[in-house]
Amino acid sequence: MGRYLIRRLLVAIPTLLLISFVLFAVLSLAPGDPLSQFAANPAVPPEVRENIKRSLGLDQPWPLRYVHWLTSVVHGDWGFSFGSRIPVWELLKLRIPATLTVVGVAYLVSLVIALPIGIYSAVRQYSPMDHVATTLAFIGFSLPTFFTGTLLIIVFSGKLGWFPSIYDSTLQVTNGETFMQQVKQSIMPIAVLALFQAATLVRYTRASMLENLPLDYVRTARAKGLAQVSVIARHVVRNSLIPVVTLIALSAPAVFSGALITEQIFGVPGIGSLLITSIQNSDTPVVMAITFTFSILVVLFNVVADVMYGVLDPRIRYD
Repeated sequence: MGRYLIRRLLVAIPTLLLISFVLFAVLSLAPGDPLSQFAANPAVPPEVRENIKRSLGLDQPWPLRYVHWLTSVVHGDWGFSFGSRIPVWELLKLRIPATLTVVGVAYLVSLVIALPIGIYSAVRQYSPMDHVATTLAFIGFSLPTFFTGTLLIIVFSGKLGWFPSIYDSTLQVTNGETFMQQVKQSIMPIAVLALFQAATLVRYTRASMLENLPLDYVRTARAKGLAQVSVIARHVVRNSLIPVVTLIALSAPAVFSGALITEQIFGVPGIGSLLITSIQNSDTPVVMAITFTFSILVVLFNVVADVMYGVLDPRIRYD
């Protein structure tokens, strides 16, 4: 296992270098001017704009800027935002709590809901519960988040007035009352994301369980006199979770990158809304920090998924 992890990490280094190079090239060659706010202001003289451009390093060719960026990242410096002139890492730290509060909680809720429902739906195939779960899963998977988000705002904010439609980023949780306000404003975005993610996981879990239930090892376990609960929990579920782990591991990095559409709909000041704003403003350092961090997490969670395969299935060996 140790040698396997070392090999995977060594392969990940050139992979991430190639990803960072492609991302930086695309962002540098894409149309857009990070100094457009100054260009549109006639009060800013051209020489001042040139000085600003020079101070940001935008007067250099993009391959040279990429080398400077990569060197800085290796030393832990993600640079400064072109728009706010705030260190990129400080800007991310301001947005991460909101993303973790909404996207992170929604991810955990979807796991808690989807796995038991998917397992029970497969064990009780064609039962009323199975039909209800399958129907809801198809509905949740088919409806886009912008539709469900807008629908929840119309019903629970506009009609019923139960929850606020816009996320209050200035709210500080200091007591029970402010905590309840935080819960209320987080319920709808969490519900939108959890519904979509849970629907996907239910389908994968149910399909994987149905593939394993008719196999010989399950019939053998039952023939030995094992209880149904023991057969399902110790044998079928363990083997069925192997493909589901891949989906869970690949979805986990999205907790950091945020939910682009949902954060925009509810006004959540998270990483996703920051990424959209930075792309619109051609703020390359911020976009690179978010997308490259997401790439790192994808590579790492792929390794985590491979390790989990060995935990779930002892037949898998990496040596």
